[in-house]
Amino acid sequence: MRIGKTKCRQLRNLLESNKLEFLLEAHNGISAKLVEDAGFNGIWASGLSISAQWGVRDSNEASWTQVIETVEFMSDATTIPILLDGDTGYGNFNNVQRLVRKLEQRHIAGVCIEDKLFPKTNSFIKGTTQALADIEEFCGKIKAAKDIQYDDNFVVVARVEAFIAGLGLSEALKRAEAYHQAGADAILIHSARTDANEILAFKHEWHNRCPVVIVPTKYYSTPTKVFRQNGFSLVIWANHMLRASITAMQKAAKMLEKEESLVNLEKNIVPVSEVFRLQRVSELSKAEKCYLPNTNNSNASKPLFPYANYAIDKLKGANKELIRI
Repeated sequence: MRIGKTKCRQLRNLLESNKLEFLLEAHNGISAKLVEDAGFNGIWASGLSISAQWGVRDSNEASWTQVIETVEFMSDATTIPILLDGDTGYGNFNNVQRLVRKLEQRHIAGVCIEDKLFPKTNSFIKGTTQALADIEEFCGKIKAAKDIQYDDNFVVVARVEAFIAGLGLSEALKRAEAYHQAGADAILIHSARTDANEILAFKHEWHNRCPVVIVPTKYYSTPTKVFRQNGFSLVIWANHMLRASITAMQKAAKMLEKEESLVNLEKNIVPVSEVFRLQRVSELSKAEKCYLPNTNNSNASKPLFPYANYAIDKLKGANKELIRI
């Protein structure tokens, strides 16, 4: 089996499904495990959430190698595919190729890159003032990613920021078509409006040239049936595990500061045993029985380091000799 083939195929199946599919955000190993436990078939490794859990801004302040390390833990903790929010690709076409190599080595199923400039700024922070990348230069990144991938099923999603930058439908369609022709497996069309009018207009003109991915963070009140009726392929709930965890931690911290007691908090949080389950402690216990020496046999009394006592006695003798001199 080629590296990452199973997870890459899983993500491609989601994109090519004849029904609407969903990815939920995660930002570390335990949140990724929770996404899988909840029944989701895929994970969005959010750039915003990964940077936020380190307490830094979503402006490429965390290095790409730090991001890679995080998604490796996420991949190891789960069996479902991960689509990485790869920002702008962390540089030019060469950086994108190195990124794809490293993602495949860690069984990450795909990457989404956006057509903004490095270092990026989050789309919901003064989006209309943000400059977009040159179309040809961004197409070069897509081609480079597709040329270097080892697994044919590795997914490259091109994120169009034309609506975020206030450039309108015509520019969004022009960019999406260029990225599609460059080899992108799907188009993520982004919008900061509180209604879905922009993305619906885009989909109406785009038809079914390739799968379309959406992120309804701002237009969250739009009924999901609207996305189904208009033939979108994938919905990403992009930062909600992070935000939910912040809410819970703020509440717990305030309660502990005020009450100086665990009594009221303990009944509202998971037991430590649930943490152990998520860490797969039981697997380690089984492995110990398989690989560690049996302490009940006759060898149990034998020291692990048979020459240790001899060495200690020699050192003691040497010290006494020094003291006598």
